[in-house]
Amino acid sequence: MITIGVDAHKGVHVALALDDAGQELGEWRGPNNVVGWQGIAQWAASLGSPRQWGIEGAWGYGRNLAQHLVSSGETVYEVNARWTAAGRRAARKPGKTDRLDARAVALLVRQEASTLPQVHPEDDTAPDYRRYLPTLKSRAALALLEAYDPSVDNPLQAQRAAAVRRLAVRLRLALSQAEQLGEQIKDLAARRFSPLTRVCGINLISAGTLAGILGPGLRFASDAQLAAYAGVAPLEASSAGLVPHRLNRGGNRRLNSVFYRIGADPGTPLTPS
Repeated sequence: MITIGVDAHKGVHVALALDDAGQELGEWRGPNNVVGWQGIAQWAASLGSPRQWGIEGAWGYGRNLAQHLVSSGETVYEVNARWTAAGRRAARKPGKTDRLDARAVALLVRQEASTLPQVHPEDDTAPDYRRYLPTLKSRAALALLEAYDPSVDNPLQAQRAAAVRRLAVRLRLALSQAEQLGEQIKDLAARRFSPLTRVCGINLISAGTLAGILGPGLRFASDAQLAAYAGVAPLEASSAGLVPHRLNRGGNRRLNSVFYRIGADPGTPLTPS
């Protein structure tokens, strides 16, 4: 029996195959889309048979792969991430990588297949959504969601489509409210904080955000204090007589994100124009 473990992710799947003795037969890595599902099935077929699969997240990121496999007659088991985490901790070389996770899944299925939940076919479709909806940050994507209709005679898929359309309505409402708030912020910032926009990289939204976070008055005695508060001042990481510095992960992360966006502006130095 060949046992294949799959570490499933939103964009990429990693698989590792073991033989009856627990020796590795090969490894596969590919995209989480139709091409990837077909590719991993062809790779597995080249290893021989019979086969059994374990997928970490068979009803999550690995659902479409799991459905693709069971529809072609493969035996697939769902593996809980907590079980593979326990297996990694007990391994001779503990650690966490996609490959190690896939191996942990395969080992668990090889030893405990009879106790694991088996995946069964749910429907005849496996939507490759990322091809058609690469982002939900545009009105065009929301329009596609609102009109989503798989056109299949399947009650389960029809309910999923209805849930997608309901979610699209909620997303459009949130987008509309965000735009309204943005206009209010720009209007208030234009009246009181427009001098900030003379600094390269700061628009009215950034000016209003800075005013909201920092508040009125002079709160910081120096640039260094402000940098420390915003988490943009590097931290000393002394070791063996050396004094290197590392990225500061602390401070006010909202303010840090504003500074990051200002610094990412394509213009040059942040000095008054």
